[in-house]
Amino acid sequence: MTQALIYALTGAVLFMLGVRSTLLRDSLLARILGLNVSGAGIFLIFVSLAYRGDSMPTDPIPHALVLTGLVVAISATALALALNRRLREMDDE
Repeated sequence: MTQALIYALTGAVLFMLGVRSTLLRDSLLARILGLNVSGAGIFLIFVSLAYRGDSMPTDPIPHALVLTGLVVAISATALALALNRRLREMDDE
C-alpha cells in the first residue's frame, strides 16, 4: 500500500464517520461537528490525490482547493455556531 492510498482511505473513513454523525445525532452541535469531520475527510482525499509519485512534483491545484475550502469551512462553522447559539437563546425565552 502506498502512502497516498493510506491517506485517501483515511479520508474516506473520516468522511463516512462525519456523514454518519450528521445523519444520526439529535444535537445540532454534534451535527455541525460531523460536518466538520466529513469536510476534513474530503480535504485529506484531495491532498492524497495531488501526490503523483516520488519522481514527479505534486499537483498544486488540489492544494489550492483545500486552502480555499478550509477558509470557507471555518466561516461556515462560525456561522452555524452563531445560529446554534441564537436558537438556544430563543428556546430559553
